[in-house]
Amino acid sequence: MKLNKFGAAVLLCGIFGAFRADAFETTARNAILMDFETGEYLFEKDITKAVPPASMSKLMTVYILMRKIKDGSIKLDDTFSVSENAWRKGGAATGGSTMFLSIGDNVSVENIIKGIVIQSGNDACIVVAENISGSEEDFAVLMNKTAQELGLKHSSFANSTGLPHPDQKMSMEDLAILSRHIISEFPDLYHYFKEKEFKYNNIKQGNRNPLLYSMSGADGLKTGHTEEAGFCLAASAVKDGRRLIEVMSGMNSNKERSEESERLMSWGFREFQNIKMFDNNQVVATAKVWYGKESTVDMAVAEKVIKTVHTSQIDDVKTTAEFDEPIKAPIKKGDQIGVLKIEIAEQKPLEVPLVAVKNVEKVGLTGRFWANFKYFLFGAE
Repeated sequence: MKLNKFGAAVLLCGIFGAFRADAFETTARNAILMDFETGEYLFEKDITKAVPPASMSKLMTVYILMRKIKDGSIKLDDTFSVSENAWRKGGAATGGSTMFLSIGDNVSVENIIKGIVIQSGNDACIVVAENISGSEEDFAVLMNKTAQELGLKHSSFANSTGLPHPDQKMSMEDLAILSRHIISEFPDLYHYFKEKEFKYNNIKQGNRNPLLYSMSGADGLKTGHTEEAGFCLAASAVKDGRRLIEVMSGMNSNKERSEESERLMSWGFREFQNIKMFDNNQVVATAKVWYGKESTVDMAVAEKVIKTVHTSQIDDVKTTAEFDEPIKAPIKKGDQIGVLKIEIAEQKPLEVPLVAVKNVEKVGLTGRFWANFKYFLFGAE
């Protein structure tokens, strides 16, 4: 298309067909399905409501511990001591999920991680809280602070375990975001989540995540169950190099949790694809320059652009480079000089900055005189 001298809109791809989204229904009270790479939501059901997260809130306890391992302040072979409080509140006598720790044990951090992510040990979570912050109350303060840092807008913590408390709440959206942080920030530690069993104190327990046994590519994260929360699951799986994250709560049985989680995950892999639209630093448009030592400047996307689309939308993408032209020199490499707008039917448009790929210096006084003279004689091109 011909460009106006003082404005430009360059059509890079056409529109073909119309968007069609197949409906998905689930018995879960709250649910979200997220694409890991793009962060886009493929399915939403009451995802911002703060609800009892049960043991899924242990993911925040694990996140804090793994972050300290990553920064070097804690090592996997360090040991944590087991207090009487941890044993009484989270041990075998409680009848809840436990690692079966004993009072006075000195347990390696690596085993504590396994005791949480595989066995869902409440005692192990209290041990983490006490050894990092001195008490579970002070650790809850750290949990809430960390939630704010991660942008978790609908979460509050009162304990490290997820045991029922009126101030222990999380949304499905927050749990999905937290899961994404765990997977992306701790690739060397995430493998613990897919281990199917762990033995401690001569007691072997299996991982409760149903997808580890029923779905190829499933590799974490955490189950949960209380009477108020129902049966819950935060899970992730990889298929053909693409990872999805789902979080569901409020199901009525372990069987229902297993069936619904597998249905949602399978639907997401079947109905959606990721399309790489542009590579890092790929030039997508060229603009005229005013008062520049060069007459044009190329603009590119600073990072690769990947979009999650429904299978019916693959040929239904409109991308438009929007910028004002001519662009006045001087221009520095990396300056944002435009926007790439990506539009797909029934989705919120995505805007990506377009940046200059090189410096363009400003001409001197004589050059500006001739540029003005040329414009006076010939006008806009």
